Amino acid sequence: MPKIFGFYEMQPRAKITLIGILALVILASSVMYVQAYHRLKPVYEVNTDEKVVALTFDISWGNQTPMPVIEILKEKNVKTTFFLSGPWVKQNPDVVKRIKEDGHEIGSHGYRHINLSNLSKSEVKEEVKKAHEIIKEVAGVEPNLIRTPNGDYSDQVIEAIHEVNYEAIQWSVDSLDWMNPGVDTIVERVSKRVHPGAIILMHASDSCKQTTEALPRVIDNLQKQGYKIVTVSELLKMGDKEN
Repeated sequence: MPKIFGFYEMQPRAKITLIGILALVILASSVMYVQAYHRLKPVYEVNTDEKVVALTFDISWGNQTPMPVIEILKEKNVKTTFFLSGPWVKQNPDVVKRIKEDGHEIGSHGYRHINLSNLSKSEVKEEVKKAHEIIKEVAGVEPNLIRTPNGDYSDQVIEAIHEVNYEAIQWSVDSLDWMNPGVDTIVERVSKRVHPGAIILMHASDSCKQTTEALPRVIDNLQKQGYKIVTVSELLKMGDKEN
């Protein structure tokens, strides 16, 4: 009876089987690597040595938090990018117009607040187009930037977004204000994680109870560190997009 320990002591058929299995494993690993490497992704940040960042706000619901956030930004003389969901825009036209009047950039946060990766490509396009038309009608602007609901995406989602002439924008610094972790935590996270070319995620929906108290300190700390705050579109012009 042949020994089963050691490659060279195995039966020829067993050797062939083992080699085949190893080849399949290597091939599968290579495919997974290529897929991961080439996977389409949104823009997380910009590659630049300049101390410049984009401060962004998502809004999907509520009418109590947005105006205080807007007033703080006006007081601090800071221009940011707001990603607005279609239904919210329709329900809050006066706030949307104020955002535009104050010189902030308006991007899309899609139509329904659902994971777009669960939809077909045509359905993703329809979600983007429906929000686009509402924003165009209410604000008089045609956005070309979108932050997908929940930050969810897939290759197909990114392809669909690009095919309707949008760019998908993610973030490299999450303030976690959506978790209401405490004002100090929000301020500290942004201050410690900020870097040149960063896109900072905050929210102005009513579910975020600590954003308005944290925001002035976030802005002050960024400026004390020498950072200039700009819109996402301005940031994209200052360096190479990092996915």
